[in-house]
Amino acid sequence: MSEELEVKVEAKEERRPQRRSDRPRRERVEREKSPYEARTVSIGRIIKVVKGGRRMRFNAVVIVGDGKGLVGFGTGKAKEVADAVNKATKDAEKNLVRVPIYRTTIPHEVIGHYGSGRVLMKPAVPGTGISAGGPVRTVMELAGVEDVLTKCLGSNTRINVVRATFEGLKQLRSVEQVAEMRGIEAKKVLK
Repeated sequence: MSEELEVKVEAKEERRPQRRSDRPRRERVEREKSPYEARTVSIGRIIKVVKGGRRMRFNAVVIVGDGKGLVGFGTGKAKEVADAVNKATKDAEKNLVRVPIYRTTIPHEVIGHYGSGRVLMKPAVPGTGISAGGPVRTVMELAGVEDVLTKCLGSNTRINVVRATFEGLKQLRSVEQVAEMRGIEAKKVLK
């Protein structure tokens, strides 16, 4: 009897269709690694109430930077969190801004405006660190600024604070840029 059972078991195994896990997988194409570091600032959940129930979507705000003066931010919306973050990251890499850095800080004081959000940014002496909260800290770290004093004035909605910070960073001018605009030497600008 045991021989009959063995034969039946072998016959069943032969007829069993091949499982998905047994089939050879397609080779996955590896995406090129980005030279930028990315950080997610916020993820929002939006619920739309429809006849059949609730539909959930997500939005994400991501900041990317190389730590050497290049930084950008992007937003993305999707039905899944991961997709929203990926879209935001791609958007951020398309919208990069060059930040002039003087030693370890920004070259001069500036106030960035966006909507009702305002962000004050001041240069700081070496060793001060980044005195900033939330999204502004992330932007400064990824831009490569080591010493800066900041204060959020007005709206503190995350996306508005990020946009106001970027408006302020776009207003920054390096010593060389100011000297070129005035038509004088860079040494005379610092006096």
